[in-house]
Order: sequence, then structure tokens, then C-alpha cells
Amino acid sequence: MVEAAGIDLLNLLLVLTLAWIFGLLVERAGYPALMGEILAGILFGPALLGLLHPSETLDVFAEFGVFLLMIYVGMEVDINDLFELGPQALMVAFGGFIAPFGLGYLVGVFIGVSIEQALFIGIAMAATSLATKSRILVDLDILDTRIAGVLLGGALLSDVGVMVVFTGVMSFVETGTVTPLGLGLVVGEALLYFAAALVFGNRFLPYVWVRMEDWMERHRFVDKTSAFTVALIVALIFAFFAALVELHMIIGGFIAGLFLRQAQLEPDIYEHMYDVMYDLAMGLFAPIFFVTIAFDLTLDVFTDSLGLLALIVASAFLSKILGSWLFTLPTKLTSREGLVIGFGMNGRGTVEIVIVSIALSAGVIGEELFSILVFTAIFTTALVPPTVKLGVEWLERSGELVFMDDLDLEVD
Repeated sequence: MVEAAGIDLLNLLLVLTLAWIFGLLVERAGYPALMGEILAGILFGPALLGLLHPSETLDVFAEFGVFLLMIYVGMEVDINDLFELGPQALMVAFGGFIAPFGLGYLVGVFIGVSIEQALFIGIAMAATSLATKSRILVDLDILDTRIAGVLLGGALLSDVGVMVVFTGVMSFVETGTVTPLGLGLVVGEALLYFAAALVFGNRFLPYVWVRMEDWMERHRFVDKTSAFTVALIVALIFAFFAALVELHMIIGGFIAGLFLRQAQLEPDIYEHMYDVMYDLAMGLFAPIFFVTIAFDLTLDVFTDSLGLLALIVASAFLSKILGSWLFTLPTKLTSREGLVIGFGMNGRGTVEIVIVSIALSAGVIGEELFSILVFTAIFTTALVPPTVKLGVEWLERSGELVFMDDLDLEVD
């Protein structure tokens, strides 16, 4: 028992140390630390050197890390800005889903797999990752721009849509049919969650917070640490109910962060909460997530299935960009903004890995297709930081990097 605990601690120490070193090196080169963390996972994980290995401890820390990251990102975003950018985000989510899903299914038909496998290829290619987008936007310090708002809204809506379609496909795999009633219940539960979250977060949370502060002051119990603990409990409640309706817990964390920003907290308490959330997420837990995301990668596909790998990676990469970009053209976004948003939507990360892991466990896909889809998730995620960084610099040079404050001034 003691020896196993020591191995786990050493593994954790190595993950954090390598994440920090590689993150710093990549930042010195002018790119987000996320790239260095994923690179550390590939080089020192099971795929190559085998110095780092998966463990239950790392899994727990990684899940908690991405959860804290989403709370922090939610605290950075004004919910009114998200509502204002809702139509653009909806178009991006739809285009970023329909094009890769359709092409993924056609690729499956082309290579001769079953209908179930073709559907899973489509879902895997359509997946996106709210967590990955959020970390990159934080690293690039552009959370206050219009493209960031559309990306976050689009990724949030896309994640929900992918989960709904995934549930429908799993029903088809298990029963051979998809009933409108069953699919309607899934959609209804998701809508009910967002409606309840909006009412609770917008109407009741500020009231509850004020009453709690009064009670704590009367009992001489108020301090910054206690307020942070209560905020974390609130976020976990949002996450619990998200998981209850089969949405990912990170969606609950993001929604909680949005409403914590609106909760009329005392400035010094809010700033303390914000700083601690940032330090815990970015300095400790989130790097663990981005290192371990590379642990599922195997390199055998490069020798055994290189042609199929190239076909799926290229199809996933191009269809996500083109689908997102094309559907921004009718909106107020410029063509350049739409293209950069397409680059940002490309990262699939943990969402695709979770989906294909379930498909593998259910016996729908085999090890070869699983490895190809996992590599696709990691490769497209790794491409997002450099492509978005170059895209943001392109927008800056052309004077098309729009900040939300500028839009507010135009409205005024």
C-alpha cells in the first residue's frame, strides 16, 4: 500500500514538473503552454518513453482540473455577451457539427465499415472540446474578444448537441432503433437543465449569496476562504445536475462560473476567489489534464493504418474549419473572424476520447479504429494553439480583432 502510494506520488511529481518545464519552453517560443503539456504527455507517456503512466490519482486530478478551469473561464465571461453573440454561436455550432458528422459518416461508408461504426466516426469528427478552447483562449489572453465569445458559445452548444446525438446513436446500437420519444426526452432534459440553471443563477443565486454573507457576518464566520468554499460547492451543484441529465460536468462548471460573476459579491471576496481559482486551475490541476490526454495515444497506427489515419485526420481537420467558417458568413462576423473561429473549433480533446472509449467498450469499434480516432483527437487539439495564435495575429494586423468593450460602445 505504502509502495503504491509512493509510486503514485512520484508519477504526479513527474507529470507536474514536466508540464511546467515544457509549458515554459513552449511559452518562450511564443505559443500557449497547452502545447508543451500535450507534448510532454506524448514524449514521456506510454506512447514513447513510458516514464509517465495512467493512474486513478491522475484521472481524479485531471477531471477536477478541467472542472476548475471551466469555472474560471465562466468567471471571465459576461453572460450578457454570450446572449448577444447567441445567433453567431448557434450558427458556428451547427456548421461545426453537421459538416464533420456528414463527412465522417461518408468516410465510414467509403472504407466499408458498418453503419454503427460510420456513425461513430461521424460523431467523433463532429466533437469539439469546450475545455480545450477555454484553455487556449486563456493562454492567448483573448477572452474579452468577439471571437472568444462566439467560440465559447459555439463549443458549449456543440458539446450539448454531440451528447444528444451520441445518446441517440447508442440507443440505435443497443436496440436497432431510435424512437422520437427517447430522443425528445434527451433534448428536453438538456433544455430543462439550462432553463433551471438560468433561473437559479440569475434570480436566486445573488439573493442567496447576500443572505449568506449577512448570516456569516452576524456569526463572525465570514472570510475569503469560506466564500471560496461556498462558491466551489455551488459549482459542484451545477455540475451534479448537468451530469444527472447526461451532460458533461464541465458544462455545469462553466455555467456556474458565469453566474458567480453576476452574483454581486464584495469586490475583495470576488477577486480572491478569482485569483485562487486561476492559480489552482492553471498552476496545478489543468496541466495534469492536458498531459494525461496524450496517454491514450498509440503509435502503431503509423505503421499499420497510415492511409486510413491520414484520410480521417484530414477529413476531420478540414470539415470542422470549413463547416464553422461557412456558417459564419451570413452573420455579422467577418470572413477572417469566421476562419479563425473554424481553427478554434477544431480541437476535440477529451470529448472525442470519451465517446470512442465508450464505443470500444460496447464493441462497436475495434482497437485499430479506436487508436486512429484517439490520435485524431490529440492531433487536432494540438493544432489549435498555433493556428488560433496565427489567426489572432492575422486579425490584429488587419484591424479585425474585435473586443466586446468596443461592441458595447457601438451599442451605446
